[in-house]
Amino acid sequence: DAKISVFDSGYLVGDGIWEAVRLSKGTLIFIDDHLSRLWNAAKATGIQLPFTKQELRDIVHSVLKINNMIDGVHVRIMVTRGIKKTPSQDPRLTISGPNLVIIPEYKLADLKSKTKGIKLFTSTIRRGSPDYLDPKLNCHSKLHEVQALIQAIEAGADEALMLDVNGFVSTCNSTNFFMIKDGVVYTSTGQYCMNGITRQKVIEICAKNKIPCHQKNFSLYDTYGADEAFVTGTFGGLTPVTKIDGKMIENQNDLSLRGNLDRLYEELIANESKP
Repeated sequence: DAKISVFDSGYLVGDGIWEAVRLSKGTLIFIDDHLSRLWNAAKATGIQLPFTKQELRDIVHSVLKINNMIDGVHVRIMVTRGIKKTPSQDPRLTISGPNLVIIPEYKLADLKSKTKGIKLFTSTIRRGSPDYLDPKLNCHSKLHEVQALIQAIEAGADEALMLDVNGFVSTCNSTNFFMIKDGVVYTSTGQYCMNGITRQKVIEICAKNKIPCHQKNFSLYDTYGADEAFVTGTFGGLTPVTKIDGKMIENQNDLSLRGNLDRLYEELIANESKP
């Protein structure tokens, strides 16, 4: 029943920032990392947040308490610049403080995706350069990613693989991409991809467990020859990739390196959830 004005900056011009957090056994997983990213986005966009990190954390917990939510919940936190007095891009025409929207849902990743994997299709739409819309900025302006996903769906795939401005593999439209070759994990340099929390946790897991992991440039040619591939995100965790542009990636074995990384990540989640 919650409502928001059609004059809200987020609705009018996509002027807003957001985070998505998993609730597991009463714990907001990696909440400190998510709030740090939200505050960085607010500073970059000039949105003056009217609360502290602790106050926002308390607000989210109050929403969860009202709804009796403890586990298996996906929480979306959205902040827009506020209400405009007229449809316009001009931030000086904002007549309210920032609007905060919190959407908690009982929402779990599809088990079929975790077991059978997903298919990727390489979009013609590139990940942008940091000098005009930094891909690390978690903002409401996602139209080019939606366009990339539409191309993938029309090609019979589940997610769009996106290249950077130099033609190297960058990320997917809503997740981060990893591949494995000869026991080594590879992901992009991070210059043209989302500043993914799960992506960073996988990199840290590799370092802690002495699993070789390189952030470097690689091409579609390299991905087609990968032994395994997977994507990462707050909602789905680690999801195996079985096809890229119609080419099979043989990684459906849970005893694989990808499967081991998945277990290590779920152990990390379990440790975060302990009281």
